This record gives sequence, C-alpha cells and structure tokens, in this order.
Amino acid sequence: MTALSVNVNKIAWLRNARGGSRPDVVSAARTALNAGGNGITVHPRPDRRHIRYDDVYALKKLVNAYLGAEFNIEGNPAAARRDGYPGFDHFIETVRPQQCTLVPDDDDQLTSDHGWDLTDAGTLAAAAALIARYQGWGVRVSLFMDPVPEQITRAKHAGADRIELYTGPYADVVEARGIDDPQTTAALTAYGEAVRHATRLGLAVNAGHDLNLVNLARFLALGDIAEVSIGHALVADALVFGLANAVERYLAICRASGDREQKPCALAAAS
Repeated sequence: MTALSVNVNKIAWLRNARGGSRPDVVSAARTALNAGGNGITVHPRPDRRHIRYDDVYALKKLVNAYLGAEFNIEGNPAAARRDGYPGFDHFIETVRPQQCTLVPDDDDQLTSDHGWDLTDAGTLAAAAALIARYQGWGVRVSLFMDPVPEQITRAKHAGADRIELYTGPYADVVEARGIDDPQTTAALTAYGEAVRHATRLGLAVNAGHDLNLVNLARFLALGDIAEVSIGHALVADALVFGLANAVERYLAICRASGDREQKPCALAAAS
C-alpha cells in the first residue's frame, strides 16, 4: 500500500501563532504514529514560520522510537544564514533522516508551488552534487517535480532515488471542476504518464500537496505511489474528526490503494 507521512508543519504554525508550547508538535506526531501513520514530514524554513530547529531534533528522536517509521525532512537546500538558520545541509548531516525531499522554493513563498527545472546544466550538476552528498550520509533523496517526463528523466540523471510529484494542480482542478470532470481526468492522465515514466526509469514515486479525503483515492488509483505526504488537509480534517481519526481516514484510503499489506509502525521495545 501507499505509505502515509504526516506533515506536522501546520501544528507548529498554530503553536507559533500564540507562542508557548501548545499544541505540542511532538505529542501530535506521536498521536499520528500511534494511529498508524508511517512517518512524519517537516519543512524547516529559514524564517521558522512553523517548524523550529529544535522541533527537527525532537521529532527525529520520537520517530526513532517507532519500528518502521520514517522521518522526512523537506526544503530548499539553502545555505546557513547570519540570522541563525544553520543550513539545510546541517539538518541532513546531523539528523540523518530516512529521507530528504529537495524543494525549489524561495524564502518568501507561502507554500511550495512548482517542481525543479533541471534544464540548465549548472542546476542539474548542483542537484547531483547535493544528492550524492546526502546519499553518502545514508539518506534517501527525493526531488519535488512537476509531472513532466523530460524533467523526471533529468532527476534520474541527477541521481535521485525518488521523485515527489507536485499534486497542487490536480487538487486545484478537483476543487474547481469536481472529481469526475473531464479536466480532472485529463490531469490524472498526465500524472499517470509521469508515474509510469518514473517507474520505467527506476525511480520510486512519492506525491504531495493539497491531497485530501476527496481527491486522494482517485490519485492513488494511478498505482505505484510509494508515499504521500499530507499536512494541511489532514490537520484541517483533524479539527472535525480529531487527529487520530483523521489519520485513520487517510490510512484507509492508502490501504485501499494496493493489495500489499503494510504493517503499522510500532514502538520499539527499548522505548
């Protein structure tokens, strides 16, 4: 089945809006893992608008206590800053997450809104160097990509282990036109071609951005989606259903996406 990584950025954002420690990000992540979530995703931005640097280390410690759980750190591979941002490299080297996802966003972006353009030889070479460094630290590397076969081929040339398909445009079509509209079908066709192309190249495929309880099942019906990372929609649903229940609803869709049984994460005996 498709693995579910719960993005806890919005939990941290809500905490930061008021200050203090509530809601507690680690406690929320624990609830998600106890409900069966397969991993936790964070995006530590330089401006610390949601995930703080100490959150990254606390969450890694939590995830390590669950057998089979994975920690995914995503973000732009930005360098260290004078304002105290230690740089993306620092997080990957010191935390050693199971996966990192490289995203081509700017500091002032509200949210990620496009995949990598690897057309330029310099950009491709820089990506390849980063990927090799992170893989040398034992980290699986995924590149955030649009459903464009030519760009996916370049991601393979750069040495990526996986791609994460940016699903925002698909979600936008569903929101505007409905799940059964011909434009939705056309969007899914393009994503399906991208998935098949990546799979032929030997790349595993993740997906994320604005996937929700309405559009997720239809997307996963494309097949061969290794993992989805879901945060904003899941946290919004948690306000209605409760966090554990919301995680379980998303997991039910993921389980229905394939016949292979995926065991839920369990606390390690040492914990």
